Amino acid sequence: MPALHLPADIEKRLDELSRKTGRSKSDYIRDALVEHLDDLEDLHLAEERLRELQEGSIKTIPLAELMKAHGLEN
Repeated sequence: MPALHLPADIEKRLDELSRKTGRSKSDYIRDALVEHLDDLEDLHLAEERLRELQEGSIKTIPLAELMKAHGLEN
């Protein structure tokens, strides 16, 4: 695991939050990393799908058709 060096202002905020809540700094850092990684993975997938749409290798399905196929039409 790489060492993490934070700017003093962020370290101070993290210390204060940890002290106020009783949760460890590691818990907050882990949560933040997981959430950010989720966002980055979602962005990568969206960019990949956009590229596939632009290349014509995948097609879209109109919402009405999708709803009908799943018995969700009004």
